[in-house]
Amino acid sequence: MRKNSAKVTFVLPADTPAAEVSVVGDFNDWRPGVHALTPRKDGNRAVTVELPKDSTHSFRYLAAGGHWFNDDTADDQDGPNSRIHT
Repeated sequence: MRKNSAKVTFVLPADTPAAEVSVVGDFNDWRPGVHALTPRKDGNRAVTVELPKDSTHSFRYLAAGGHWFNDDTADDQDGPNSRIHT
Protein backbone atom coordinates (compact mmCIF):
# COMPACT_ATOMS: atom_id res chain seq x y z
CA MET A 1 0.00 0.00 0.00
CA ARG A 2 1.26 3.43 -0.88
CA LYS A 3 1.74 6.13 1.74
CA ASN A 4 -0.87 8.41 0.16
CA SER A 5 -3.55 5.75 -0.12
CA ALA A 6 -6.05 3.96 2.09
CA LYS A 7 -7.48 0.48 1.67
CA VAL A 8 -11.27 0.47 1.77
CA THR A 9 -13.17 -2.82 2.06
CA PHE A 10 -16.72 -2.97 0.77
CA VAL A 11 -18.74 -5.75 2.46
CA LEU A 12 -22.20 -7.20 1.80
CA PRO A 13 -24.04 -10.25 3.17
CA ALA A 14 -23.68 -13.28 0.89
CA ASP A 15 -27.37 -13.34 -0.01
CA THR A 16 -28.26 -9.64 -0.26
CA PRO A 17 -28.78 -9.74 -3.18
CA ALA A 18 -28.13 -13.34 -4.16
CA ALA A 19 -26.70 -12.36 -7.57
CA GLU A 20 -23.13 -11.29 -8.42
CA VAL A 21 -22.36 -7.74 -7.19
CA SER A 22 -19.72 -5.16 -8.09
CA VAL A 23 -18.87 -1.90 -6.36
CA VAL A 24 -18.93 0.75 -9.06
CA GLY A 25 -17.79 4.33 -8.56
CA ASP A 26 -15.77 7.31 -9.63
CA PHE A 27 -12.61 5.42 -8.61
CA ASN A 28 -13.13 2.82 -11.38
CA ASP A 29 -14.88 5.01 -13.97
CA TRP A 30 -18.24 3.42 -13.04
CA ARG A 31 -17.23 0.17 -14.81
CA PRO A 32 -19.13 -2.92 -13.61
CA GLY A 33 -17.06 -6.02 -12.88
CA VAL A 34 -13.79 -4.21 -12.12
CA HIS A 35 -14.31 -4.61 -8.37
CA ALA A 36 -16.57 -7.65 -7.96
CA LEU A 37 -17.31 -8.77 -4.41
CA THR A 38 -16.11 -12.30 -3.63
CA PRO A 39 -17.14 -14.71 -0.84
CA ARG A 40 -15.27 -14.67 2.47
CA LYS A 41 -15.05 -17.34 5.17
CA ASP A 42 -17.39 -15.35 7.46
CA GLY A 43 -20.27 -15.73 5.00
CA ASN A 44 -20.09 -12.19 3.63
CA ARG A 45 -18.79 -10.97 0.28
CA ALA A 46 -16.13 -8.29 0.01
CA VAL A 47 -13.67 -6.45 -2.17
CA THR A 48 -10.84 -4.15 -1.07
CA VAL A 49 -10.00 -1.08 -3.13
CA GLU A 50 -7.00 1.20 -2.69
CA LEU A 51 -8.08 4.86 -2.79
CA PRO A 52 -6.18 8.13 -2.34
CA LYS A 53 -6.07 9.39 1.25
CA ASP A 54 -8.02 12.51 2.22
CA SER A 55 -10.43 12.18 -0.69
CA THR A 56 -14.14 11.65 -1.23
CA HIS A 57 -15.59 9.09 -3.62
CA SER A 58 -19.10 8.38 -4.90
CA PHE A 59 -20.14 4.77 -5.46
CA ARG A 60 -23.04 2.33 -5.72
CA TYR A 61 -23.42 -1.41 -5.91
CA LEU A 62 -24.54 -3.07 -9.14
CA ALA A 63 -25.99 -6.57 -9.04
CA ALA A 64 -26.74 -8.86 -11.96
CA GLY A 65 -29.80 -7.82 -13.93
CA GLY A 66 -29.01 -4.11 -13.65
CA HIS A 67 -30.08 -3.80 -9.99
CA TRP A 68 -28.38 -0.69 -8.52
CA PHE A 69 -28.40 -0.07 -4.76
CA ASN A 70 -26.64 2.03 -2.14
CA ASP A 71 -24.64 1.27 0.98
CA ASP A 72 -26.65 2.13 4.11
CA THR A 73 -23.41 2.30 6.10
CA ALA A 74 -21.69 4.84 3.82
CA ASP A 75 -20.38 8.12 5.22
CA ASP A 76 -23.12 10.08 3.43
CA GLN A 77 -25.07 10.38 0.18
CA ASP A 78 -24.28 12.27 -3.03
CA GLY A 79 -27.61 12.47 -4.82
CA PRO A 80 -28.43 8.89 -5.82
CA ASN A 81 -24.96 7.65 -4.83
CA SER A 82 -23.30 6.59 -1.60
CA ARG A 83 -20.21 8.54 -0.60
CA ILE A 84 -17.08 7.49 1.28
CA HIS A 85 -14.32 9.66 2.76
CA THR A 86 -10.79 8.33 3.13
